[in-house]
Amino acid sequence: MADNSTQIEQYRAGKDKVLGFFVGQVMKATQGKANPKVVNQLLTKKLKG
Repeated sequence: MADNSTQIEQYRAGKDKVLGFFVGQVMKATQGKANPKVVNQLLTKKLKG
């Protein structure tokens, strides 16, 4: 997330579609092995907190 501060600011400014970008990055890093629903929940918590 530290490498994507611009996208974090966009998300916090109300652009919820950026969340898909982060989910995609996690799925890419885990080679598709992560559960997208869980990733989505964790990222939402992390980004709002």
